[in-house]
Amino acid sequence: MTSVNVRPAARGDVPRLTEIYNYYVIHTPITFDVEPYTVEKREIWFDQFAASGRYRIFVAEDNGAVAGYACTMRFRPKAAYETTVEMSIYCARDAADKGIGSRLYAALFDALRNEDIRRYVAGYTMPNPVSAALHERFGFKCVGVFTEVGRKFGRYWDVAWNERPGNLD
Repeated sequence: MTSVNVRPAARGDVPRLTEIYNYYVIHTPITFDVEPYTVEKREIWFDQFAASGRYRIFVAEDNGAVAGYACTMRFRPKAAYETTVEMSIYCARDAADKGIGSRLYAALFDALRNEDIRRYVAGYTMPNPVSAALHERFGFKCVGVFTEVGRKFGRYWDVAWNERPGNLD
């Protein structure tokens, strides 16, 4: 039996977060990054998150080892987008079917419930039925598909864009 614990991420988690993310960079179209990240570059990425406010990152530990993460980031740099956050979630490839994605999103939404957020948005490369189901479970609705917007592995990929009401609705 496994024991999953969800907590705010710490800087010491960055090497494992990098490892999890780089698997998707190298082996899948799920991210449109095409070159793996170094830990040093992911530390710069990590600096956007805080212990409070709109931009947070949580990790799930499965039997003490980080097995995934979920975060909210700035959607766009223009001030009028301030109350919209973009969600991102990645689980280790061996963490499937353990409910880790749902546990991460539940903890993240709980932590953000009193923040000034009007909309949550999330995009995922299609086809991705696991991500589609997760986002539906958390109240996201597909609002459109950008067709052939990313080229990776010698082909073009579509991205489904989803949104859900924030805390101000």
